[in-house]
Amino acid sequence: MDGHQHRHLIRGSRPHAFQGVGSRLYSFFAKTMFRGMYRRLALDIAAAAPQNAAVLDIGTGPGMLLTELAQLRPDLTLTGVDLSPDMVAAAAKNLGGQATIHFGDVTQLPFEDRSFDVVVSSFSMHHWDDAEAAAPQLIRVLRPGGRALIYDFPWAPFEKLNPTKERTPISTGNLSSGAVSG
Repeated sequence: MDGHQHRHLIRGSRPHAFQGVGSRLYSFFAKTMFRGMYRRLALDIAAAAPQNAAVLDIGTGPGMLLTELAQLRPDLTLTGVDLSPDMVAAAAKNLGGQATIHFGDVTQLPFEDRSFDVVVSSFSMHHWDDAEAAAPQLIRVLRPGGRALIYDFPWAPFEKLNPTKERTPISTGNLSSGAVSG
């Protein structure tokens, strides 16, 4: 299977979002092998979020990051969005009412302007079909003074989040040697 075919199995909404067996496998790994990573990210996000903040998790998958955040910071209002109907269903089931989960695309977020204090994405940006189009959406849904925290692998297209190099509230970090930086 070449890289292009692989990308179509896991990217975007359309025919290639995590669906069926792929969503079940990822959910399993998220609950087991990736749990520590989600816990570490949640600690970072919990420290950055103001009291009673509204937090949006883009590409929430099965909701493991939101699960960890709910345990650490019950004062937070948690929302997740994902492009895969299977992942939306898995997150809603896993969170049991601790967060609101929506179906949606990062390039057309289904939220009002200035809805969130913190916008986070953990290891989904490398799946985004158009990271450059996503950047204005991240900023649009942030409240004044809010922060976007984007965590992904080193090869993710971080530079597309701020192509003009202007000051933005978007912080990025990658997974390198087991450490996450923001």
